[in-house]
Amino acid sequence: MGILTVFENISLDGYFSGVSGDFTWAQSSSHDPEWDQFVAGNASGGGILLFGRITYQIMESYWPSPVAAKRDPVVAERINTRPKIVFSKTLDNVSWSNTQLMKADLEAEICKLKAEPDLCITVLGSGSIALQLTQAGLVDEYHFVVNPVILGSGRTLFGSIEQTMRLSLKTSRMFENGNVYLTYSTSSLKESGS
Repeated sequence: MGILTVFENISLDGYFSGVSGDFTWAQSSSHDPEWDQFVAGNASGGGILLFGRITYQIMESYWPSPVAAKRDPVVAERINTRPKIVFSKTLDNVSWSNTQLMKADLEAEICKLKAEPDLCITVLGSGSIALQLTQAGLVDEYHFVVNPVILGSGRTLFGSIEQTMRLSLKTSRMFENGNVYLTYSTSSLKESGS
């Protein structure tokens, strides 16, 4: 059975994007070699990256660029070569290497992917996709990077969830730049039938 993970940067006040969709606040201004190594390691993970249209267009505009290759060569090379899926009803085609465009039903396609043994699927950003998959009970793990910043307003990831979800903390890790990495499992929800 495949594993579906949602990976999000969030602010201290719980926003995953600013008012206008901005997420430059998640880029740490302080140099932290341990953080840089962590980011490079995450980019080298296997499996499929999953995006909604907005996040896909933001990522596609940066990672294949010469600027990304110069600033973040390891991450750029790894993210550009990984298989990617973008779910969009409005895009007609995609140009980022190793990207597949899907217009079909999100839940049905994810159920098909999760049926493949040992497949890892990671939703990066893509708040509406993450919310839909959360509401459908298809997310196995949440990985959050809590950034030491207060935005005051923006978009919350779980703003329209109608029932309480209790998660199990798997790991936590603090970095010198102030970021805290938290991983949560939904296994307790699935075991209790919630």
